[in-house]
Amino acid sequence: MKVLIPIDGSDNANRALDYVIESKAWLKEVPQVFLLNVQWKLASGNVRLFINQETINDYYREQGMEALAAARKNLDAAGLAYTYHISIGTPAEAIVQYAKEQHIDQIVISAHGQTTLSDLLLGSVVTRVLHLANMPVLVIK
Repeated sequence: MKVLIPIDGSDNANRALDYVIESKAWLKEVPQVFLLNVQWKLASGNVRLFINQETINDYYREQGMEALAAARKNLDAAGLAYTYHISIGTPAEAIVQYAKEQHIDQIVISAHGQTTLSDLLLGSVVTRVLHLANMPVLVIK
């Protein structure tokens, strides 16, 4: 089973990771774990007048690797193999697109409290992923 865990470096995101690590004990087969970090695209246009694309790409990579560091360490300690990827774009759309490209069986994502009632209960990214995804989404509180 292929499991995608979106990771933004927060403690909330790590709860979803902890759930997957703990579930390996009772699952029939060890899941294939895919970690995904999504970096918001920097403003375009005038930014490129002052910063070249290579510098922007380095920034995305550095920020993404920093966000993934704790998750990778935890998976290494648990002895679970994983693949990681850093995407650039709007988080919910990038999560669902990557899930489709990798033929993911389930997205495991943690809820974040935000502002509106649905966002307060689930989080705006989670709400959008639930709306867009055509595969099961497990939300961890």
